[in-house]
This record gives sequence, structure tokens and C-alpha cells, in this order.
Amino acid sequence: MKEGLRDLSLESIWLEGFAISISLIFALGPQNVFVLRQGLMKEHVFISCLVCAVSDAFLIGAGVLGVGAFISEIEEIKIWISIMASLFLFTYGIMRVKSALDPIGMEVNEGDSKSLKVTIIAGLAFTYLNPHVYVDTLLLIGGASSRYSGDEQMIFGIGAASASFVFFFSLGYGAKFMSPILNNPKSWKIIDLIIAAIMFIVSGFIISPYLS
Repeated sequence: MKEGLRDLSLESIWLEGFAISISLIFALGPQNVFVLRQGLMKEHVFISCLVCAVSDAFLIGAGVLGVGAFISEIEEIKIWISIMASLFLFTYGIMRVKSALDPIGMEVNEGDSKSLKVTIIAGLAFTYLNPHVYVDTLLLIGGASSRYSGDEQMIFGIGAASASFVFFFSLGYGAKFMSPILNNPKSWKIIDLIIAAIMFIVSGFIISPYLS
């Protein structure tokens, strides 16, 4: 009976890690749009999803293992990470507003085709050059995992990493079902404005503690 209760507890911890991670990754950002485009083009979809998912899992693992807790103790680093993340998201939000003013669908042209090497480099760039990913994985998920220890903390991290794999592979291979909508410029005007709003809100949320 006690073993059954223990299993249920670990399952709940896994689910908590999964839920926190999926909520952070769900907003359409540069990394997600990259996977979405690869899915629509049906080009290197598996590798694109794998690169982003493995990269997220690596950063989540680092956060759970204590890198996030260590960084959060160094106030100067924490401030600069927050500033860079806020500026990145604000800039990306501006780009999405500009895109909404002259929207185009995600039409696939022959000139869009990229080699496997270029695709991998692009996936890594969209992940590791985005300061917000460090806030999500190292600080937020890493910080949330600090409530646990030992096996429980590992289960939490596995749940969080699982969310990345489920999300990116669902996005990449599910893109073809969304192509009628995503190829419509009017749809992308709405999508871009929603993305911009999310980016501005999150940007303000990240930087607000340092403005008071």
C-alpha cells in the first residue's frame, strides 16, 4: 500500500514538472516558429524537433542539477539575464508587430530549402541565442525543482524534459494539419499580434522587479 502511494506521489511530481514546462514553452517564440516552418516545409522535421527538444532537456537538466539555483544566488548575473531576456522578447515583439502590418502566409518556396547542417545550426541558434530559454529552464524550472531532492527532483526534471519532446514533435509533425490556416496572411496577422502581445507581457513581467 505504501509503495502504491509512493508511485502516485512520483507520478504527481512528474506531472507537475510536465505542466510547468509545457506552460512556459507553449507561447509561440522564435524556436517554436522554426520548428513550425520546418514542419510546413516537411524538411528535416525529425532533426529539427530533436535538436530543440534535446537542447531544452539539456538546459532543464542543468537547472535541476543546481545551475539555476547557483545563478540565482549571484544577483548581478540574474539581473543581466533578466535584462537580456526582456530586451530579446521586446525586440521580437516589435518584429512581430511589423510583420502583422504586412502579413504573409507560411508559403513554402524552393528557395526556402536548407541543408541538414544549416537546419541543425539554425535550431541551435534559435535555442541558445534566446536569453529567455535560460530564464525558463535554468531559473524557473530549476528553481521549481529545488523543492524536491533525490529521486523526486529527478522525476520532476524528467517530467519537464518530456514536455519539450511532446511539444516540439507534436508541433513539427502536426504542422501539416495547420497549413490551410498558416498559409493565410490574415491568419498570420492575428497570430503575429497575439505573439507580440505575449512577448511584451512576458518582457514586462521579467524586468518589472528591477524597475521598482
